Amino acid sequence: MTSPKNIAILGSTGSIGCSALDVVRAVEGFNVVGLSGHSQIDLLAAQADEFKPDWVVGTDPINAGSFPDCSQDCWDFHIGDESLTRLATAENIDIVLAAIVGIAGLPSAWSAIDAGKTVALANKETMVVAGQQLASRAAETNARILPVDSEHSAIFQAMQSGNANEVSRIILTASGGPFRDFSSEQMKTVTVDQALAHPTWNMGKKNSIDSATMMNKALEIVEARWLFDVPASQIEVVVHPQSIIHSIVEFTDGSSIAQLSPPDMKLPIQYAFTWPNRLPGPSPKLDLSSGMTLELLPPDLERFPALALGFEVAQLGGTAGAVMNAANESAVEAFLNNEISFDGIATACRQIVEQHNFDPTPTLDDLFAADKWARQEMSRWMFA
Repeated sequence: MTSPKNIAILGSTGSIGCSALDVVRAVEGFNVVGLSGHSQIDLLAAQADEFKPDWVVGTDPINAGSFPDCSQDCWDFHIGDESLTRLATAENIDIVLAAIVGIAGLPSAWSAIDAGKTVALANKETMVVAGQQLASRAAETNARILPVDSEHSAIFQAMQSGNANEVSRIILTASGGPFRDFSSEQMKTVTVDQALAHPTWNMGKKNSIDSATMMNKALEIVEARWLFDVPASQIEVVVHPQSIIHSIVEFTDGSSIAQLSPPDMKLPIQYAFTWPNRLPGPSPKLDLSSGMTLELLPPDLERFPALALGFEVAQLGGTAGAVMNAANESAVEAFLNNEISFDGIATACRQIVEQHNFDPTPTLDDLFAADKWARQEMSRWMFA
């Protein structure tokens, strides 16, 4: 890189944001000019004290009230979503890392794309809900969307081996979560503690539940459809328990290119920051000296019905992604509160998607309305 890049990290106190700051610590050439956090205000203050950004944004007005006095420091502290939008579109920012969880991350990611920024996208829900609209807007503003999800980063890296029109299949790998060997009967009795115990990745509660139901892969199917402009029929999923092969791209000549690395989010974050270059970084390297076995297994769509729903939603487009995502967020919260069963999450999501008033060409306002409707409908579904 010929000159330093200015980075804003939206969601800097989450796991992705913290890993991104590890990358900045280890790799030269980056200036952190903006940070945002929601509930972990003490951590946000510590990050600001270390990196001295121009902007710090607390998105929760109540929690932001406990941010320490920074009048003698070199940054400006702002509160609320409007400030987050201003940060995402600030003229001196080169890369916006969109790492705010859930649909809450969509407005700021949209604003950054609207402003023609390079967006390192770690928020899969943004593309699930509004991928069609975001891809279209990015083409108009010359914004660039670089994936940070490990699977989509792997696809993006593998696609450098050929042209987009030479891709015949995209194959997403999935760890299978903690229940890949459970029977359908066992799925009915899964507890919250069991579902939170992911065998490979260390992630938050919502992402852990999504991995256990394989809804995370359903969301990634939809995300891949819009990120890489491929129809759902060209996307497949395989179960790979070791989480070393992060995804595979098959080209028309029969060659399949895979990206392999130990499971660590710092690598895809760094690639989004340094693309098209590769630099030494803090991620662990693959050690083949002791040998290893890598398995690739077909998924069981009956035991993991969320996957089948993901393929259908990817094919539908329109408002289907917004409704599936909102229904799932509500269902996961209900499961964590012991209000529905584990196997009821995917069942509820399918029912909500199937009964919603589908719109093939929604506006952004229509998508937020569909999201709101799906959450309300899920509440009625649970307590009917």
